[in-house]
Amino acid sequence: MRVRTALAAAVQGLALALLALIGSVTLFVLTVVSIVLIPIGVGVFTTPAVLGLVRAHAGRRRLLAARWAALRIPAAYRPFPVDPRGGITGRVERCSLLLKDPAVWRDVQWLLVDMTAGAVVAVLAPGLILHGVFGLLIAAGLWIPLADAENGPYWYAFVPVEGWGTGTLAGLLGLALIAVALWANTALVRTHFALVGAVLRPGREGELEERIGRLTETRHDALDTSAAELRRIERDLHDGAQARLVAMGMNLGAIEALVEKDPARAKELIAKARESSAEALTELRDLVRGIHPPVLAERGLGDAVRALALRLPVRTEVDVELAGRTGAPVESAAYFAVSEALTNAVKHAGAERIWVDITHAEGSLRIAVTDDGRGGATVGGSSASDSASGDGSASDSGSGTGLSGIERRLGTFDGVLAVSSPAGGPTMVTMEIPCELF
Repeated sequence: MRVRTALAAAVQGLALALLALIGSVTLFVLTVVSIVLIPIGVGVFTTPAVLGLVRAHAGRRRLLAARWAALRIPAAYRPFPVDPRGGITGRVERCSLLLKDPAVWRDVQWLLVDMTAGAVVAVLAPGLILHGVFGLLIAAGLWIPLADAENGPYWYAFVPVEGWGTGTLAGLLGLALIAVALWANTALVRTHFALVGAVLRPGREGELEERIGRLTETRHDALDTSAAELRRIERDLHDGAQARLVAMGMNLGAIEALVEKDPARAKELIAKARESSAEALTELRDLVRGIHPPVLAERGLGDAVRALALRLPVRTEVDVELAGRTGAPVESAAYFAVSEALTNAVKHAGAERIWVDITHAEGSLRIAVTDDGRGGATVGGSSASDSASGDGSASDSGSGTGLSGIERRLGTFDGVLAVSSPAGGPTMVTMEIPCELF
């Protein structure tokens, strides 16, 4: 197992070294030349394109850091205007905005670090194994054509190889290098990505700026979602319970007029009024359940999700490990996020089984909704004004999965959403909300 891991790290190191020595060097030269040409006007046209390639190159390295080293390196680029200008003026403005973005200059600095220290660290992973194997070959007799009586012994590292004895020492040194590689290759790859993160990760000021921007965005989303909920409640009351109560009032008026003249007709109207009152009461209960289910307030998130699962047409297993309860707003957001995820799985995934796991660890509420459906789910498609269904789940717009609605709901509490949904399934929707249990 350790050998396989070391070999995988060696392949990763070789790939990273090639990316650094070819991609980073080329892009750094192009960037410097393009910026130098800005005063004569040529760079105004070439710099945005070159910096776009640099951003894509850095983004690819961030992705590899997440996949190979489980290291998240955030990107904090400043957004461009929604409606940019056209023509030469627009190109000049775009170039100016790029050059004023601190994240762009971090990318350029990273290119310099990547093609020097980053490349050296990365190439050590395959280098240790290859040089160790070469030492074994020398011990097996390769030293004979390498050693020359006229030019002296062949130096393998610090070992002068000129006979079978020194060749054996070279082989032992090669074995030592391979042993070091078995233990150090993974650490070398992680060190490479640590260098990447040290340069690309925004500083304290950048993190605060990013957080302010995120809080501003989630505040706007929360306001839009609240407005949409109010419109939904108003529409449901107007079209449902209110209409039935009005009809019941009209029936009562007719009953009052007919109770002495036509008792039989009055009895029919009384029966209709009773049906209308029962239907209005049912709709009001459903409306209240959509706003905040009573079982959620009385018994907590775990039992509320179990009750929700019992109403689904798909077999659903719920596993809850919570030592207490979170705050009511977090419980409500988590409940409706799970409701939306389950609704999406039932409507779009074609799943036969669904699993829901709810835990609390390291100061965060973690929820995973997994189904055995067709997969292919992506975040996107819903708008902030999407209406909600009676159980509180956001409705889908078009062919969207509605996952963007979950992301907006969690973002209000600084939560995150991750989706793993390869074609053919399974799909896992993971939600995490920072909170404490009480």
